[in-house]
Amino acid sequence: MTTPDGPGDGPGGPGGGSGGGAEHETGGGAGRGPGSGGAGGPAGDGPDEVLDCLGQRCPLPVIALARRLPDLPVGAVVRVLADDPAAAVDIPAWCRMRGQDFLGTVTGPDGPAHDVRRTH
Repeated sequence: MTTPDGPGDGPGGPGGGSGGGAEHETGGGAGRGPGSGGAGGPAGDGPDEVLDCLGQRCPLPVIALARRLPDLPVGAVVRVLADDPAAAVDIPAWCRMRGQDFLGTVTGPDGPAHDVRRTH
């Protein structure tokens, strides 16, 4: 079993296996793919990748983030769609423990979305 701080499993490409039941949507509704530049995040022009964790309960959204982040370039922004109220606490806490940038939470038509920038 892969731990949250371990390497990602699956091929790591768009549509690749994530293990945690999350669906990967490269670019999401922002029309951007990984490595396309820009700051991303709530104040930027959109995330580099969107993880759809809607309907998943703790700790699955954090596990999905931990598995996907190592496959993305440093500086990439991941938006985690998660409607579990615990994600609002768990994702920022995971970012602090792992040295990643928690950029904030935005609420869109799909519900809460938590933006994380890979720092290392």
